[in-house]
Amino acid sequence: MKKIVIIGAFALGLVASAVAAAHWTAPGRKAQFVFGGALVDVGYGLQDGVESYDFAHEHELKPAQVWAEMLKHNRLSSGMRHAFPRTAHHPLVALVVCMDARIDTNELVGDTRRFYYVIRTAGSVMGEREHEMLELAVANGVKLVVLTTHSDCAAERAAATPELREKFPALSRAVDEREASVAAFLERPTIAAALAAERLRVERVAIETLTDQLETDGER
Repeated sequence: MKKIVIIGAFALGLVASAVAAAHWTAPGRKAQFVFGGALVDVGYGLQDGVESYDFAHEHELKPAQVWAEMLKHNRLSSGMRHAFPRTAHHPLVALVVCMDARIDTNELVGDTRRFYYVIRTAGSVMGEREHEMLELAVANGVKLVVLTTHSDCAAERAAATPELREKFPALSRAVDEREASVAAFLERPTIAAALAAERLRVERVAIETLTDQLETDGER
């Protein structure tokens, strides 16, 4: 198994070198971007089946054990980041996304280069605090705000189910008021001015949870 991993890593290295060598041509840059995305997906796939690093590898984990496991994951990940530092990029896009763990914003856009501010709330709902977060993002150079919903949303299901509405009344009201909140955000003076001057664009999309496919209003 170790030999296979070494051979595979060597082969990937050769391909990466060839792709990098073609960086100065448009097809080469596209190949480099696609190849990088493929490597990210391969990495996710390799990690998915490693149960010894899975929070659920024991059925009765106590909160302290979950915390210890999270710290272990962080030490491994941050160690790799220290060994392979990343290039900094200023975010140009702000995403408002549900807190559902199935929605991975890196996979959503196929790009891990940090061009994105991300606000995550249950049901992608916004209140005045989120409005101000987005205003701050726009003041800091964001040119695109993407407001999302997604299929099989637990918050939407709670708002649509009488028994669950009784358990989660504030969340249910927030989902009910989501459209009004979006309208209020668009009417905020700084946002309205940025939109009118074409310094900002706001898009609304639905995410297909299983595939991360973005669907615009015209596609639904």
